Amino acid sequence: MESLAQRAALLRESLQKSQQVTDAVVSILGSFDSRLTALDSAMRPIQVRTHAVRTAHENIDRTLRSADVILTQFDRTREAEREIQKGPHENLQGFLDAVDRLRSIERFFSSNRSYRSSDGVLNHVNALLSKALVKMEGEFQNQLSQRSKPMEPDRLFDCLPSTLRPSSESQPEGGKNPSENQQNSEAAVYSPPALIEPKFVPLLSKLAQQLVQAGCQQQCSEIYSEARSSALESSLKNLGVEKLSKDEVQKMPWEILESKIGNWIHFMRIAVKLLFAGERQLCDQVFECSQSLRDKCVAAITKNSLATLLSFGEAIAMSKRSPEKLFVLLDMYEIMCELQTEIDTIFVGESCSQMRDSSLSLTKCLAQTAQKTFSDFEEAVEKDATKNIHTDGTVHPLTSYVINYVKFLFDYQSTLKQLFQEFKKEDGTGSELAAVTMKIMQALQNNLEAKAKQYKDPALMHIFLMNNIHYIVKSVRRSEAKDLLGDDWIQRHRRIVQQNANQYRRIAWSKVLQCLSGQGLTSSGGSGQVGSDGGNSSGASRAAVKERFRSFNVLFEEIYQKQCGWSVPDTELRESLRLAVAEILLPAYRSFIKRFGPLIENSKAPGKYVKHTPEQLELLLGNLFEGKQERA
Repeated sequence: MESLAQRAALLRESLQKSQQVTDAVVSILGSFDSRLTALDSAMRPIQVRTHAVRTAHENIDRTLRSADVILTQFDRTREAEREIQKGPHENLQGFLDAVDRLRSIERFFSSNRSYRSSDGVLNHVNALLSKALVKMEGEFQNQLSQRSKPMEPDRLFDCLPSTLRPSSESQPEGGKNPSENQQNSEAAVYSPPALIEPKFVPLLSKLAQQLVQAGCQQQCSEIYSEARSSALESSLKNLGVEKLSKDEVQKMPWEILESKIGNWIHFMRIAVKLLFAGERQLCDQVFECSQSLRDKCVAAITKNSLATLLSFGEAIAMSKRSPEKLFVLLDMYEIMCELQTEIDTIFVGESCSQMRDSSLSLTKCLAQTAQKTFSDFEEAVEKDATKNIHTDGTVHPLTSYVINYVKFLFDYQSTLKQLFQEFKKEDGTGSELAAVTMKIMQALQNNLEAKAKQYKDPALMHIFLMNNIHYIVKSVRRSEAKDLLGDDWIQRHRRIVQQNANQYRRIAWSKVLQCLSGQGLTSSGGSGQVGSDGGNSSGASRAAVKERFRSFNVLFEEIYQKQCGWSVPDTELRESLRLAVAEILLPAYRSFIKRFGPLIENSKAPGKYVKHTPEQLELLLGNLFEGKQERA
């Protein structure tokens, strides 16, 4: 227990000492706190002064930097002012750079209006920009005037595909070979010329951009359009484009007008594919900054030139219709269809809508006039009232004219199908063209049948019909019309040719064949053997036989002289017809001579009655249908 008491006493003693130490430390720390508070109070003014100095230094640095920026802007303004004062003539790029610097300076001071000098600087910069704007307008106009030169025709021709370039000896004409022209134009590659030297285009573009940024779109557009439209009109004038009123066009003789139409087709191709396309390309480069301004300028530049070209086409489309105009109408319609894609591409946007509409209107007008001319031609063929038929029964000029006309039409098959689609929803198989062609052929046949009635000799009437229908059939078989009209049409008309040949043979030779018939010469129709008294066993009368030979000779001589003057111009048909006559005449003649010739041989002057041997007769038949008068 004593031991525990001692340990407890020691523990109490230790605790007392620890408490004493703690109190001493607390006392010391308390004194430090008061000292630190006094020190902090003493240091606070120093800290405030130090912070103020640091802030002042920062403000000074910031002010110096701002001053440096402002001074730099002042320097840039002075540099830009010097360039503006010089003007754009000496150094256009430097002038444009100076304008860009002024715009940058304007933006800087506009966003830093707190600077005391901002308003003054802004007024000065704006004054310089206004002066620069005037000079830029003048330079833009000056550059365009210097660079916008009319294109010489030879240079334009060099941009055409080789197949469409004119020869050096003659002015080009369109519409001479439509199928070939169309194929060439479809496969052709056109290279629009550089209307302004490429190295100057970027500078013009920068000038335009500056003017547009300054809000001078209207002035810029007017300056550009005036310069380019003048150059374009001069280019077309050098090419040969004339400003003709519709009245002047419609009063021109057809020979002159036909030549001008051919040239117009060539001019349209050059204008759209080269000049108008070049203007669109140049506008897109110069006014890259504004789509609406590009379209507006293209419209303003090309308006008068396109109107001049389309006006000529409209005058042709509205002129008095005639068959010979159909092909030039188709040529014109063809070129307008060919150019429609380019026209839609060049004249895009609302500003160019009038150009697109005018071009499409002319295309439709040409199609309508061509279709009406087509109908007029069919009617004119059927109602052709020419009285001057050939006395030899040869092919009538109307037949050759219509057939050649139809042949030319088939050179325009694709164009005609497109034309018919405009109005009747052609199915693309050529059915409409086939129907129209058949109508023309039927109209021609009806007219020929009416003309044939003018012949007083029925045999010659059938020769006339045979010649003309054969010419039609042969021409169709040798042309593209064969596939369109079909074999049934050809076979049907070949039968008509044969029917007329048969009718001719029956009418022309029936009386001659009656003379070579034994009917009426013999009592029993026997063999007619000659008796000792000069008669024959069939009781044929020598006098009757002589009369028959005499009648045959008279009729044959008459027919021979007449039909040698008739004409069958086709060699194959002529030989076929001679053979057909020989096939009915020579066997009858041989039989008649063999049967009744002995009666004549024993009489006086037998050659007076039997003038021709069968062989001689055959040779004489070889002279028929030559269109020459002969005697047997």
